[in-house]
Amino acid sequence: MSGILRKWRPDDAEALAEILSDRRILDNLGDGIPFPYAKEDGEEFIAAMLSADENEVFAFAISEAGKAAGSIAAYRRSNIHRRTAELGYYLSSRHWGKGIMTRAVKEICEYIFSRTDILRIYAQPFADNAASCRVLEKAGFRCEGILRAAAVKNGKIRDMKMYSRLKED
Repeated sequence: MSGILRKWRPDDAEALAEILSDRRILDNLGDGIPFPYAKEDGEEFIAAMLSADENEVFAFAISEAGKAAGSIAAYRRSNIHRRTAELGYYLSSRHWGKGIMTRAVKEICEYIFSRTDILRIYAQPFADNAASCRVLEKAGFRCEGILRAAAVKNGKIRDMKMYSRLKED
């Protein structure tokens, strides 16, 4: 892998703990991530990503100056959706607004489309997360619509947007 994405390394756990202990990041992710996020949580996550089936899970650290600055992963769906992958990502707040995430999204899409049979990658950011929606748009994703009242996060009902990018795009 070239560019800003690289395989996870066990020594990334501390940086991961620092990133995911930021409430501003957690407030835009799904539930199930502990808070505060400990180095041991990072070690478990990294071990799981490194041992995952590489044709089902495409997980990378976003590297900036050699240090993990975020995470990006796509997960192959199953059954009739087996040629579709769901994308998720986050980036350390100190790296926001620099175009890093847009580059990471483009890079993972190119990686997946060139090495697998996946035809469609989609993401579902919260509709009010304008920065995440803009990242997807700048990376060639199309908004397919708003998923009304699709999630409950921190006790609040939230809309989500459905974005996708096709291999042929």
